[in-house]
Amino acid sequence: MKTLSTDYGEVRILTHEEIYQHTLAFIKAAAEAAVDRLAPIGLTGGSTPKAFYQWVAEHDALPLEVARKILWTTSDERCVPLDDDDNNFGHADRGMLSPLGVPAENKFAWPTELEPAACAAKYQQDWDARFGPDAGYDVCFVGMGGDNHTLSLFPECPLIEEDPQQNFASTLWPSRGWRVTLTVAGLARCRQIIVSTTGEGKAEALKKAIRGEHDPFHMPVQLVRDHADKTVWLVDEPAAALL
Repeated sequence: MKTLSTDYGEVRILTHEEIYQHTLAFIKAAAEAAVDRLAPIGLTGGSTPKAFYQWVAEHDALPLEVARKILWTTSDERCVPLDDDDNNFGHADRGMLSPLGVPAENKFAWPTELEPAACAAKYQQDWDARFGPDAGYDVCFVGMGGDNHTLSLFPECPLIEEDPQQNFASTLWPSRGWRVTLTVAGLARCRQIIVSTTGEGKAEALKKAIRGEHDPFHMPVQLVRDHADKTVWLVDEPAAALL
């Protein structure tokens, strides 16, 4: 493993197998640290998480007694039904949670059957009832797009400048539809932030994020700079090639 210390957190350059192992280690550590409550973990979408779910299921890598100590959710979501191929939680459930036998009480999906604003409000209401408005995820997993977006905070997203102080909100992504997402304020309340990105197609974006001018309004993944002490990047060699 190679590591880089940056203004945006520690960057770990890993093989894909190592990325899965490190992801699993963060999950297990959160479950172990939680006392008298479930540890809320916000998963993310994309090809790397899907491959991780498959790896966990195939290797039986996450004991059910550990998985039952976690409240599983996603840090952002497309406003589509749970069984839609674009639903992030649906992928996590089908790929990992259900094969492991994780019970329904450990699953905290966004209520995407509601309209976007109502979906975010209901998720916030249920979150507050469990953890309170000042709490964030114990571990928040996020990705990074080729345009440097993270969560559903896209370049020039109004939620970045408006920064509503609640943890969760809805937003309309031009040409991509409605999303519900953890906000900038919500990200700040998370105990740990893990950014995963892989592939040579992300190399230029990763270079801009880590080495470029600080401009989180246009490169939202740079929002993690304010939380560098609790942020870890898990990237592969092709993604890190330009660092």
